[in-house]
Amino acid sequence: MAGKLPLFDPPDKSGYTNDGDGGFKLASKMPKINQTEKVILAIHGGTGLDRSELTATLEKGYRQGLTDALLAGFAKYKAAGSSTDIVEAAVKALEDNPLFNAGKGAVFNERSQHELDAAIMEGADLKAGAVAAVRTVKNPVALARLVMEKTPHVLLVGLGAERFAKKAGVRQVSQKYFYTDRRWNYLQELRGLDKASKKKTKKTKLVPSYPDRHMEWSTVGAVGLDSQGVLAAATSTGGLTNKMQGRVGDTPIIGAGTYADNHGCAVSATGHGEFFIRYGVAHEINALVRLLKWPLQKAADEVMQNRMKKAGGEGGVITLSPKGEVAFSFNSPGLYRGYVTESGKVFTGLYQN
Repeated sequence: MAGKLPLFDPPDKSGYTNDGDGGFKLASKMPKINQTEKVILAIHGGTGLDRSELTATLEKGYRQGLTDALLAGFAKYKAAGSSTDIVEAAVKALEDNPLFNAGKGAVFNERSQHELDAAIMEGADLKAGAVAAVRTVKNPVALARLVMEKTPHVLLVGLGAERFAKKAGVRQVSQKYFYTDRRWNYLQELRGLDKASKKKTKKTKLVPSYPDRHMEWSTVGAVGLDSQGVLAAATSTGGLTNKMQGRVGDTPIIGAGTYADNHGCAVSATGHGEFFIRYGVAHEINALVRLLKWPLQKAADEVMQNRMKKAGGEGGVITLSPKGEVAFSFNSPGLYRGYVTESGKVFTGLYQN
């Protein structure tokens, strides 16, 4: 279209080609998805470990965990469940698996506590519910759904969310339930970094330290599509290891880590939450699809591979359209991910290749 301004003009145009409409098209480096069948559910289990840390036993465990979650959601689809039923079932399965940083496998904060966040959203009328900094809820995604369906609110936090959980009859557990040796050992590793840093600078740090290496952003999430063509998205996390008490990331922030819109797409994100909040990642991808009619992969790549990568925000997203088209985009070494088609075919992947 003559005179149309480009939406973005990358300073370094390597990797981009002219899109023929006054702008630039990002050449996706994501693994090709040979999609010949409608996808009804896609999930993620975070950006995962450094590849060098992934043992054969862990790989088997992660793939099985992803498969179990996909099958849990698929069972809801076959039973004519709603899209919220589908994504809730998938995320609950991941919350119950100690390999993932949500529910049972949640990380510790700076005070050796677990504070969990979750959100769920339905694409037909943009209903949403979320909880943040809950400490005794076994499956935070279930509580987020009740916030959406049983209250006039979108987000409940801390003590208020805990009281609502008790009133609503949501299963509550002690903090001991969330403990895993793996998460505890990593907390000690980061505390060692803090002690070494304080000793070197002779100053007391106000915020925790993080290693200068790829972080295991292991938030979990799902995007689903029911037989009525309604989209939904759900995300759940334990947050960052050694995070400040009370820190809330992008997961329960609607439009940052979670979003669903039948006129656009469903998105669930994982990564450095502060960046996803600032850039409104999930809503931004949906806006490109809804308003500009961009293909899912192009929209997801524009946000993750261009805007987020330039800003220093590491992570990934899963997206699903009302037609059952799926796309993944991540600027981290990997994204533990999978999808299941309407006939029950299952795919799982961990890294770029």
